[in-house]
Amino acid sequence: MATHSNLKNALIAFLAPLPSLFFYLSFLRHYHEDHPLYNWCYHHPLLFSNVLFFLNVNLLFWVIGLLQSSHWMIDLYWTVIPVMLVHFYANHPLAQYNVWRSKVVILLTWIWSIRLTHNYFRRENWQWGHRQDWRFTDISHQFAKSWWWISFFAVYVSQQIFLMGICLPMYVVHSEDKPWNIWDFTSVFICLSAIIIAYYADTQLHNFVSRNQKLKELGKPMVPNLDEGLWRYSRHPNYFGEQLWWWGLALFAWNLGQAWTFVGALINSMCLAHVTVLVENRMLKQAYRAEAYKLYQRTTSVWIPWFKSSTKGKDKET
Repeated sequence: MATHSNLKNALIAFLAPLPSLFFYLSFLRHYHEDHPLYNWCYHHPLLFSNVLFFLNVNLLFWVIGLLQSSHWMIDLYWTVIPVMLVHFYANHPLAQYNVWRSKVVILLTWIWSIRLTHNYFRRENWQWGHRQDWRFTDISHQFAKSWWWISFFAVYVSQQIFLMGICLPMYVVHSEDKPWNIWDFTSVFICLSAIIIAYYADTQLHNFVSRNQKLKELGKPMVPNLDEGLWRYSRHPNYFGEQLWWWGLALFAWNLGQAWTFVGALINSMCLAHVTVLVENRMLKQAYRAEAYKLYQRTTSVWIPWFKSSTKGKDKET
């Protein structure tokens, strides 16, 4: 039964984006014809991408989520949509860009996506649609009968704002043809550093969770807190790496004279700040780790890795 469900969800995931893909390919073949719809898509690439997102992700994914009683697919496609968008902007007929900058941004986006997709499936025990985000589950309990329509805005419309916003630099990179310069090298360094940090942070977290799961199965006490590797210097190094990636990407756009695109990374960081609070409150509700985590909060930086602060004040109070 589990294998059947896994295969069914994998098939759904592969088929779900096909309407947008087929329409875009049709547009690329026929945009030169005198057709009002294709003409509009030709002259408004940014709006065009948002319409496809709204129809294919917001509406179609939402309906699929309602039918399955699980909005799991948006988590998976968070790792895929940026790759689709960067190719959308690069192949649009109005695109103009520095070839090397385009190739580098596309390659970096693929590396980021592969890293995050691998982490998603590793966390989900290599299952398709294993579960939806725990935050969606919590919100669904709060709204109960109204969740069916609230989920459209809370899960999908909000994701369009975040994803389309943080991917704006990809549009800018394929709208401005300026020579490669030192700031591009800086952006590449930041983006690669971010991917490496996020990879090691998520791997250390995965190993910690796996060890605790084995201890639980053996009936032994679990380790209350991860305080090793990158997690010794930051309570959320995985979040730090992820944010650093988007800010590094925004630097490409700033270098092309479009600093306004930083708004996407800023909104995303503000959202993640709220998520950080939710995650830490969840940690503190777990009796076996509450005290250890309170100490961890006092001594360890939230996002940006830094040296631990002294615990002398705590010792005196004790």
